[in-house]
Amino acid sequence: MGKHGRKLTAAFVRSVHEPGLYWDEHGLVLRVKPSGYKQWIQRLFIHGKRRELGLGSVRLVTLAEARDAALANRKVARAGGDPRTKRRSSVPTFEQAAAKVFAMHRANWTERHAGQWIATLRTYAYPGIGGKRVDRIRSADVMGVLMPIWNDKYQTAKRVRQRISTVMRWAIAQGYRVDNPAGDAIGAALPKPPRVQKHYKALPYRKVAAAIEAVVGSEARLSVKLGIEFLVLTACRSGEVRGARWAEIDIEGGEWAIPAERMKSRREHRVPLSGRAREILAEAKAHAPRSELVFPSARGLVLPSFEFTGLLKALGVGAVPHGFRSSFRDWAAERTDAPRAVMEAALAHAVRNRVEAAYARSDLFERRRVLMEQWAEYLGDRGEVTG
Repeated sequence: MGKHGRKLTAAFVRSVHEPGLYWDEHGLVLRVKPSGYKQWIQRLFIHGKRRELGLGSVRLVTLAEARDAALANRKVARAGGDPRTKRRSSVPTFEQAAAKVFAMHRANWTERHAGQWIATLRTYAYPGIGGKRVDRIRSADVMGVLMPIWNDKYQTAKRVRQRISTVMRWAIAQGYRVDNPAGDAIGAALPKPPRVQKHYKALPYRKVAAAIEAVVGSEARLSVKLGIEFLVLTACRSGEVRGARWAEIDIEGGEWAIPAERMKSRREHRVPLSGRAREILAEAKAHAPRSELVFPSARGLVLPSFEFTGLLKALGVGAVPHGFRSSFRDWAAERTDAPRAVMEAALAHAVRNRVEAAYARSDLFERRRVLMEQWAEYLGDRGEVTG
């Protein structure tokens, strides 16, 4: 056990620097050398003689993996065997080990999961490591399996890694190896997961006015109906609208200043308010005059996101709240002469080009005011609904 008679913890293993021996269980010992190097060793009796086995560096073998190996070694020794011999002989190949693991878990898996589990290994892992002994598979071998599919088939690659890791944990428990080459050892070496572009359901801009009419004519709570229309008119995000406070809004000046802490970009965003947006704010104030929130819930709290999404879904509107930003952007590009910079600023999008960003000192507020007024007029012109 550790110096205080307790089992080791992962946090202690990471933080301890004082040279010495720190005991765990089943003869497992953490050795910290004066140089700072940390390694696992195991002390146990084999054929009546005390032996010391090296189980690997802490950098490659976790506490859990070292415990599994120590327990497996002790079982072998208590049965009269020699763990050192077991490591060198009768070591199964990866394919053989995977078959054993599959047989162990098959009864608890659905037919579909079982089929996928073994099929992915046969397709992607066996060609590269299926014939290798489990004690000879290195992290580089696992990388060789994963890299060809990591970017193009990321979800599949992730599952293959998990399944290889499961087989390797079994090998550790059987005493065939002390580390998991598909575990933390390759975590930092693998590329970051490819970024998946998320597309929100959006309406063609010609159908947005009809969607607003459906919302306004529904039996939903007034703050929900006003909030959705305000969201469309300002082209803001759902969370920004639902969390809007009167302290942020200057109705007379026609400006809404969203503080940096409530913005995705972590920068203050000023929103010009069209005439219709100010009418909505006046109606909201009359509806809940004592609330600090512009569009409060029935309990006076911030509206939950499902209030917006749920109403749109119930009305059969083929869009989510965030999708109206895309509708606005398409309308601005196709129906106005607004420069791209003005459209992007209206959506509070960061300027990604570093040179361009250096000169983008203005938030183009007055030019955006004109654009947002045009958007409100377009939505108010019901003749455009079917145009």
